[in-house]
This record gives sequence, C-alpha cells and structure tokens, in this order.
Amino acid sequence: MYRDIEFVSEGATLQGRHYRSAGSARPTIVMTHGTSATITMAIDCYAEAIFEAGFDVLLYDHRNFGLSGGEPRQEINPWVQARGYRDAVAFAREHLQADRVALWGDSYTGGLVLVAGALIENVLAIVAQIPVCGATWPEGPTDGPAFDTLRDLFHNADLRGEPEDVVGPMPVVSLDQINAPSLLAPPQAFRWFLEYGGRHGSGWENKATRVIPKTPVPFSPLVTAPHLKMPVLMMNGKNDEMVHCNSELQDAVFDRIGGPKEKVIIDGGHFGLLWEDSPNFLKAVSTQIEFLNRVL
Repeated sequence: MYRDIEFVSEGATLQGRHYRSAGSARPTIVMTHGTSATITMAIDCYAEAIFEAGFDVLLYDHRNFGLSGGEPRQEINPWVQARGYRDAVAFAREHLQADRVALWGDSYTGGLVLVAGALIENVLAIVAQIPVCGATWPEGPTDGPAFDTLRDLFHNADLRGEPEDVVGPMPVVSLDQINAPSLLAPPQAFRWFLEYGGRHGSGWENKATRVIPKTPVPFSPLVTAPHLKMPVLMMNGKNDEMVHCNSELQDAVFDRIGGPKEKVIIDGGHFGLLWEDSPNFLKAVSTQIEFLNRVL
C-alpha cells in the first residue's frame, strides 16, 4: 500500500510513507500528526482510508520525533514543523510527481496547516482536524502588515529560539499533575497516548520540549486566515477538553478565513475521532473524504 520515503528539512532527514496507486496521478494529501505523536498512532488509519478513497498520501513524522532525524529529540517548534510541511510539499512535487497538493493536520498540526497553507504556494485544500488555535488571544499584532512579517520570518529567519523560550523537557501526559505536571493535562490525553503510544513499534516517547521563539508577530492562524484562499474544512471537537483548542479562538480563525470554508462539529471532545473505527472516526474520515472529493 505504501513505500518508505525520506526528505530533508531544516538540516534533518524526515521519514515517512508514500501511499500511491499504480494508475494515473491523483491529488496528494500531505499529513503529519499533532503533539509528539507518530505515524502509527491513528493517523495511519486516516491515511489508509483517504488513500483507498482515491488520493495519494505523503505521511511523515515531524523533525525530532519518531522515525525522523533531528536534534534535540522530542523538541516541538511550530516554525520548524511548519517548514516541515513546506519541505514535504516540495519533495512531493519534485520527486513524487504531485501536481495537486492538499494539507491535512490534526490537533497541533491542525493549527499548523492553517498557517503553513497560507505560506506554501498553490496548496489546493486544507483539512484542519481539531485544530489548536490558542488558549487565549495571542500577544502581538494579528492584522495589517502582520502577515507580511510572519511570511518573511517563515522563509528567512533563524527561529531556533533562546533558552528562555523553552518549556521542558517534561512528560507529554501524566495522571499526577501535582508531582509530575505534563504538557497535556486532561486524563483523556493520558488514556489516548498510553494506548496508542504503548503499541509495539510506535516510536512514541512520553516526553517533550516546547519552544516558542519570541517574534514580532505571533505564530498564529489568526494572522494567516484571511490569506487562505483555497477551500478549508475545519473539524472541531464538541466540548474539546484541550485548553489550546479554545472554541472562541477557533471560531475567530474560521470567521477570518478568506476563501471557501466549511465547519463541522463532531462529538467526542478532542480525542473521540482519534480512536480508530469508532463512530466519531468513521464520521470524521467520511466527511473529510467527501470534502476532498468535492474540492479536488
């Protein structure tokens, strides 16, 4: 169903899978996971369903995680991960003959694709699943020339961050938030990550470091949303328990999107659609496939 692939991003070799049919070229969906998760943690089930529905898929692990190279290990930097999408798209176009490309992101990368989609040329569609749009309104400008500044930073700046920009290392999930606070606090997160990350060969580790470099404008989809001119499907979790999936900010981002847009609210909070073959998973993936068929 797939072959292993690798490409270079930010000086590291990123690895993943290319799902491709033997027939004529089809649209390619570029996919990667949210906070610390790897390509065998439910996202592969989405990739397989989307592939079987008639699309090629490039699925990869972020820099510093899973199969991919990069140091420091387990470090999350939104600018670096967004550049990973850029380099994955470039690789797909140059080496996989992908002339029609869409972006797919989940949770943390659900927010990333709403930024990266405005910064990568000729992205034809975006699926933002339970996207992280922020816990509170970001500091710094989000209107006017903010987009031009953000775009220049994305393409040209050194965004590795300073020591004061670093949180962690710390557990990704923990049941003891007093003695062992974690990056993700809800018990639903603990259950999901231990179930999928504990599977043989997942490559997941229960630790992460988060780096948010100080920049003149925030890395936020509030800045880029007006510049998203392609069709966008935003799929939000009803009663999402993750603080960085603030529904008011999700709605503000959706309202700002400049092109055709659709919003779907799905039951199950943040993790309901990440349990493979569950009713919420089946509803989510079928909705996404219908959207991709229609717009691509």
